[in-house]
Amino acid sequence: MYQLVLVRHGQSTWNKENRFTGWKDVPLSERGLDEAKKAGQMLKAKGIEFDTVFTSVLRRAIITSNNILEEMDLSWLPVQRNYRLNERHYGGLQGLDKSETAAKHGEEQVLIWRRSFDTPPPAMSVDDPEHPCNDPRYAGLDARALPNAESLKCTIDRVLPYWHDAIAPALKAGKKPLVVAHGNSLRALVKYLENYSDEAIMGINIPTGMPLLYTLDENFQVVSSEYVGDPEEVAKLMAEVAAQGKAK
Repeated sequence: MYQLVLVRHGQSTWNKENRFTGWKDVPLSERGLDEAKKAGQMLKAKGIEFDTVFTSVLRRAIITSNNILEEMDLSWLPVQRNYRLNERHYGGLQGLDKSETAAKHGEEQVLIWRRSFDTPPPAMSVDDPEHPCNDPRYAGLDARALPNAESLKCTIDRVLPYWHDAIAPALKAGKKPLVVAHGNSLRALVKYLENYSDEAIMGINIPTGMPLLYTLDENFQVVSSEYVGDPEEVAKLMAEVAAQGKAK
Protein backbone atom coordinates (compact mmCIF):
# COMPACT_ATOMS: atom_id res chain seq x y z
CA MET A 1 0.00 0.00 0.00
CA TYR A 2 1.15 3.51 -0.81
CA GLN A 3 0.30 6.74 1.04
CA LEU A 4 -0.19 9.97 -0.90
CA VAL A 5 -1.37 13.32 0.49
CA LEU A 6 -2.52 16.18 -1.74
CA VAL A 7 -3.05 19.68 -0.36
CA ARG A 8 -4.34 22.72 -2.19
CA HIS A 9 -2.56 25.83 -0.93
CA GLY A 10 -4.28 27.96 1.67
CA GLN A 11 -6.49 30.84 0.61
CA SER A 12 -4.52 33.40 -1.41
CA THR A 13 -5.15 37.13 -1.48
CA TRP A 14 -6.73 36.75 -4.93
CA ASN A 15 -8.86 33.82 -3.75
CA LYS A 16 -10.12 36.21 -1.08
CA GLU A 17 -10.79 38.89 -3.71
CA ASN A 18 -12.45 36.30 -6.01
CA ARG A 19 -10.01 36.90 -8.86
CA PHE A 20 -8.76 34.54 -11.56
CA THR A 21 -5.22 33.82 -10.36
CA GLY A 22 -3.58 31.21 -12.58
CA TRP A 23 0.20 31.66 -12.79
CA LYS A 24 0.15 35.08 -11.10
CA ASP A 25 2.38 34.73 -8.05
CA VAL A 26 0.19 36.11 -5.27
CA PRO A 27 0.74 35.54 -1.52
CA LEU A 28 -1.45 33.79 1.02
CA SER A 29 -4.06 35.76 2.91
CA GLU A 30 -4.08 35.70 6.70
CA ARG A 31 -6.76 33.03 6.51
CA GLY A 32 -4.58 31.09 4.05
CA LEU A 33 -1.62 31.13 6.44
CA ASP A 34 -3.92 29.87 9.20
CA GLU A 35 -5.27 27.13 6.91
CA ALA A 36 -1.73 25.99 6.10
CA LYS A 37 -0.77 25.79 9.77
CA LYS A 38 -3.98 23.94 10.64
CA ALA A 39 -3.31 21.45 7.82
CA GLY A 40 0.05 20.63 9.38
CA GLN A 41 -1.52 20.31 12.81
CA MET A 42 -4.24 17.96 11.51
CA LEU A 43 -1.74 15.78 9.68
CA LYS A 44 0.51 15.58 12.73
CA ALA A 45 -2.44 14.74 15.00
CA LYS A 46 -3.42 11.91 12.65
CA GLY A 47 0.11 10.49 12.83
CA ILE A 48 0.80 10.92 9.11
CA GLU A 49 4.48 11.09 8.16
CA PHE A 50 6.27 12.35 5.05
CA ASP A 51 9.78 11.98 3.70
CA THR A 52 9.61 14.01 0.50
CA VAL A 53 7.65 17.01 -0.77
CA PHE A 54 6.55 18.23 -4.20
CA THR A 55 5.24 21.73 -4.88
CA SER A 56 4.73 24.15 -7.75
CA VAL A 57 7.03 27.15 -8.21
CA LEU A 58 4.32 29.58 -7.04
CA ARG A 59 4.76 31.00 -3.58
CA ARG A 60 1.24 30.32 -2.33
CA ALA A 61 2.02 26.59 -2.65
CA ILE A 62 5.59 26.98 -1.39
CA ILE A 63 4.56 28.96 1.71
CA THR A 64 1.73 26.50 2.40
CA SER A 65 4.15 23.56 2.27
CA ASN A 66 6.64 25.43 4.47
CA ASN A 67 3.98 26.04 7.12
CA ILE A 68 2.72 22.46 7.01
CA LEU A 69 6.24 21.14 7.48
CA GLU A 70 6.96 23.65 10.25
CA GLU A 71 3.89 22.47 12.19
CA MET A 72 4.97 18.84 11.73
CA ASP A 73 8.62 19.46 12.73
CA LEU A 74 9.63 18.38 9.22
CA SER A 75 11.11 21.60 7.83
CA TRP A 76 14.28 19.70 6.96
CA LEU A 77 12.60 17.49 4.36
CA PRO A 78 13.77 17.72 0.73
CA VAL A 79 11.39 19.69 -1.48
CA GLN A 80 11.13 19.43 -5.27
CA ARG A 81 9.51 22.40 -7.02
CA ASN A 82 8.33 22.18 -10.60
CA TYR A 83 6.26 24.38 -12.88
CA ARG A 84 4.27 21.32 -13.99
CA LEU A 85 2.40 21.52 -10.67
CA ASN A 86 1.46 25.18 -11.27
CA GLU A 87 -2.17 26.24 -11.37
CA ARG A 88 -3.99 26.24 -14.68
CA HIS A 89 -3.02 29.33 -16.70
CA TYR A 90 -6.12 31.51 -17.03
CA GLY A 91 -4.75 33.58 -19.91
CA GLY A 92 -6.41 36.94 -20.40
CA LEU A 93 -8.71 36.34 -17.41
CA GLN A 94 -5.89 36.47 -14.87
CA GLY A 95 -6.49 39.24 -12.37
CA LEU A 96 -10.15 39.74 -13.28
CA ASP A 97 -12.91 39.55 -10.67
CA LYS A 98 -14.87 36.34 -11.25
CA SER A 99 -18.26 37.77 -10.26
CA GLU A 100 -17.77 40.90 -12.38
CA THR A 101 -16.70 38.71 -15.30
CA ALA A 102 -19.84 36.58 -14.81
CA ALA A 103 -22.02 39.69 -14.77
CA LYS A 104 -20.40 40.90 -18.00
CA HIS A 105 -20.21 37.65 -19.97
CA GLY A 106 -22.81 35.51 -18.18
CA GLU A 107 -22.41 32.79 -15.57
CA GLU A 108 -22.67 30.09 -18.24
CA GLN A 109 -19.70 31.47 -20.18
CA VAL A 110 -17.63 31.89 -17.01
CA LEU A 111 -18.51 28.33 -15.99
CA ILE A 112 -17.24 27.15 -19.39
CA TRP A 113 -14.00 29.08 -18.93
CA ARG A 114 -13.60 27.85 -15.33
CA ARG A 115 -14.76 24.28 -15.58
CA SER A 116 -15.16 23.00 -19.13
CA PHE A 117 -12.73 20.21 -19.87
CA ASP A 118 -11.20 21.41 -23.11
CA THR A 119 -12.22 25.05 -23.70
CA PRO A 120 -9.43 27.47 -22.71
CA PRO A 121 -10.12 31.07 -21.70
CA PRO A 122 -9.03 33.97 -23.93
CA ALA A 123 -5.27 33.78 -24.50
CA MET A 124 -2.72 36.11 -22.96
CA SER A 125 -0.55 37.93 -25.47
CA VAL A 126 3.15 37.00 -25.46
CA ASP A 127 3.77 40.77 -25.34
CA ASP A 128 1.99 40.98 -21.98
CA PRO A 129 4.52 41.72 -19.18
CA GLU A 130 2.71 39.04 -17.12
CA HIS A 131 3.36 36.32 -19.71
CA PRO A 132 5.51 33.52 -18.22
CA CYS A 133 8.18 34.03 -20.89
CA ASN A 134 9.06 37.24 -19.00
CA ASP A 135 9.37 35.48 -15.62
CA PRO A 136 12.91 34.42 -14.59
CA ARG A 137 11.70 31.23 -12.90
CA TYR A 138 10.84 29.82 -16.35
CA ALA A 139 13.97 31.08 -18.11
CA GLY A 140 15.40 27.57 -18.48
CA LEU A 141 12.32 26.20 -20.25
CA ASP A 142 11.60 26.03 -23.94
CA ALA A 143 9.31 29.00 -24.63
CA ARG A 144 6.99 26.65 -26.52
CA ALA A 145 6.23 24.87 -23.23
CA LEU A 146 4.92 28.08 -21.65
CA PRO A 147 1.15 28.53 -21.99
CA ASN A 148 -0.83 31.55 -23.13
CA ALA A 149 -3.99 30.01 -21.64
CA GLU A 150 -4.99 26.50 -20.57
CA SER A 151 -8.09 24.35 -20.37
CA LEU A 152 -8.23 21.61 -17.75
CA LYS A 153 -7.21 19.17 -20.51
CA CYS A 154 -4.10 21.26 -21.19
CA THR A 155 -3.35 21.32 -17.46
CA ILE A 156 -3.68 17.53 -17.24
CA ASP A 157 -1.32 17.15 -20.20
CA ARG A 158 1.21 19.30 -18.32
CA VAL A 159 0.80 17.68 -14.89
CA LEU A 160 0.69 13.96 -15.69
CA PRO A 161 4.25 13.69 -17.07
CA TYR A 162 5.45 14.94 -13.67
CA TRP A 163 3.34 12.31 -11.93
CA HIS A 164 4.90 9.58 -14.05
CA ASP A 165 8.45 10.97 -13.95
CA ALA A 166 8.73 12.12 -10.33
CA ILE A 167 5.84 11.42 -7.95
CA ALA A 168 4.98 7.83 -8.95
CA PRO A 169 8.67 6.76 -8.89
CA ALA A 170 8.97 8.25 -5.39
CA LEU A 171 6.00 6.16 -4.28
CA LYS A 172 7.46 3.02 -5.86
CA ALA A 173 10.71 3.70 -4.01
CA GLY A 174 8.80 3.57 -0.73
CA LYS A 175 8.57 7.31 -0.16
CA LYS A 176 5.63 9.01 1.53
CA PRO A 177 5.11 12.18 -0.51
CA LEU A 178 3.27 15.37 0.28
CA VAL A 179 2.09 17.23 -2.83
CA VAL A 180 1.15 20.88 -2.31
CA ALA A 181 -0.26 22.48 -5.43
CA HIS A 182 -3.38 24.19 -6.80
CA GLY A 183 -7.06 23.59 -7.47
CA ASN A 184 -6.67 22.58 -11.10
CA SER A 185 -3.29 20.86 -11.02
CA LEU A 186 -4.64 18.74 -8.17
CA ARG A 187 -7.87 18.10 -10.08
CA ALA A 188 -5.63 16.73 -12.83
CA LEU A 189 -4.14 14.23 -10.39
CA VAL A 190 -7.52 13.42 -8.82
CA LYS A 191 -9.05 12.79 -12.25
CA TYR A 192 -6.23 10.40 -13.10
CA LEU A 193 -6.25 8.55 -9.77
CA GLU A 194 -10.04 8.31 -9.47
CA ASN A 195 -10.58 7.69 -13.20
CA TYR A 196 -13.20 10.43 -13.35
CA SER A 197 -14.82 11.12 -16.70
CA ASP A 198 -14.25 14.46 -18.43
CA GLU A 199 -17.74 15.48 -17.34
CA ALA A 200 -17.48 14.29 -13.73
CA ILE A 201 -14.26 16.17 -12.97
CA MET A 202 -16.05 19.44 -13.79
CA GLY A 203 -18.08 19.03 -10.59
CA ILE A 204 -15.13 18.34 -8.30
CA ASN A 205 -14.26 21.24 -5.99
CA ILE A 206 -11.01 20.98 -4.02
CA PRO A 207 -11.02 23.16 -0.88
CA THR A 208 -8.06 25.26 0.21
CA GLY A 209 -5.83 23.96 2.98
CA MET A 210 -7.60 20.62 3.46
CA PRO A 211 -5.30 17.58 3.14
CA LEU A 212 -6.65 14.80 0.91
CA LEU A 213 -5.25 11.43 1.98
CA TYR A 214 -5.05 8.56 -0.51
CA THR A 215 -4.20 4.94 0.07
CA LEU A 216 -3.16 3.27 -3.19
CA ASP A 217 -2.47 -0.37 -4.00
CA GLU A 218 0.62 -1.67 -5.82
CA ASN A 219 -0.93 -0.67 -9.17
CA PHE A 220 -1.76 2.84 -7.90
CA GLN A 221 -5.46 1.99 -7.79
CA VAL A 222 -7.35 3.91 -5.10
CA VAL A 223 -8.08 1.82 -2.02
CA SER A 224 -9.41 4.74 0.02
CA SER A 225 -9.49 8.53 0.02
CA GLU A 226 -10.53 11.00 2.68
CA TYR A 227 -10.10 14.62 3.62
CA VAL A 228 -8.22 15.02 6.88
CA GLY A 229 -10.50 17.54 8.51
CA ASP A 230 -13.98 18.19 9.82
CA PRO A 231 -16.50 16.99 7.18
CA GLU A 232 -18.76 20.02 7.70
CA GLU A 233 -15.84 22.40 7.21
CA VAL A 234 -14.76 20.50 4.09
CA ALA A 235 -18.30 20.74 2.65
CA LYS A 236 -18.45 24.46 3.47
CA LEU A 237 -15.15 25.15 1.70
CA MET A 238 -16.17 23.08 -1.33
CA ALA A 239 -19.37 25.10 -1.65
CA GLU A 240 -17.34 28.29 -1.40
CA VAL A 241 -15.16 27.20 -4.34
CA ALA A 242 -18.22 26.24 -6.39
CA ALA A 243 -19.84 29.66 -5.87
CA GLN A 244 -16.85 31.72 -7.04
CA GLY A 245 -18.05 32.06 -10.63
CA LYS A 246 -21.52 33.40 -9.84
CA ALA A 247 -22.54 36.99 -10.56
CA LYS A 248 -23.35 39.08 -7.51
